[in-house]
Amino acid sequence: MAGNRLQRRLAAILAADVVGYSRLMGLDEAGTLARLQALRRDPIDPTIAAHSGRIVKLMGDGALVEFASAVDAVACAIKIQELVRERFAGRPEEHSIQFRMGINIGDVIIEGEDIYGDGVNIAARLEGIAEAGGLSISEDAWRQIKGKIAVDFVDIGEKEFKNIARPVRVYRLDLGSTTVAKTAAAGVARKPAIAVLPFQNMSGDPEQEHFADGMVEDIITDLSRIDWLFVIARNSSFVYKGKPVDVRQVGLELGVRYLLEGSVRKAGGRFRVTAQLIDAESGAHLWADKFEGGADDVFDLQDRIAASVVEAVEPSLRQAEIERAWRKRADDFAA
Repeated sequence: MAGNRLQRRLAAILAADVVGYSRLMGLDEAGTLARLQALRRDPIDPTIAAHSGRIVKLMGDGALVEFASAVDAVACAIKIQELVRERFAGRPEEHSIQFRMGINIGDVIIEGEDIYGDGVNIAARLEGIAEAGGLSISEDAWRQIKGKIAVDFVDIGEKEFKNIARPVRVYRLDLGSTTVAKTAAAGVARKPAIAVLPFQNMSGDPEQEHFADGMVEDIITDLSRIDWLFVIARNSSFVYKGKPVDVRQVGLELGVRYLLEGSVRKAGGRFRVTAQLIDAESGAHLWADKFEGGADDVFDLQDRIAASVVEAVEPSLRQAEIERAWRKRADDFAA
């Protein structure tokens, strides 16, 4: 009998799903799937890992994630919602993705890699009543995180849930207390986003792949220092390495307004690097240039070319944003 005893543990459970998933799939099935896959690569999976979470299972448009700590679970959910909201800022609704999330802390039954029980079911019900882009948590979870996370939750009272014996008191995240919402409420323009695609090795020498990849990493690092610009992480943009690229499709998948692409060639002891800045919405080239240098000190050459590219790209991006702002119709002419 002892061998048949159920295994249990206390866990914080995060349930999430995509708002209006069926509608999005009906509008653009391939694009919706591609955007979801890109979000999983960055920022969702890395953020979950950074908060010591474990993805229990994926369920079409949803996911179930387990944490040992309610604080980690809530902090992770808030961070993902902020990053997703920032990723799709300014995008048409049909090309944007929003999540609802629910978190409960409770006893769960362990069966292999899966978890079951009321602790899981309550998290799923909480997700169902969350706002688009928001988070609902149980009172048990709220007690654990109270005073430990610098956001506000609103008590929305006790809720009756299907197949749950007793009412659950629910706390809903005040979206006005999150970082992205505060920025928007203050009237600050959301950051334009850019992705640096892997540079193409034109020399036919496999050894030059390392030089090209190092060049792109340096450019991403230097662009990330521009405080008004949101830069997509390397692990997201490098999934396009060696693949034919449709700039409009990549822009939609990564949720970016601009793309930087280029190529590397080596002849004798010299490198030539070309780079182009592209408007992902229109496909128009905003800037292009080429850079050359000797191969005596590869790291110094990478640093110099990366710095030169960023110095040239930043004013081009600023000008493109100014022109875009002028083209945008004002919603409030009094303002």
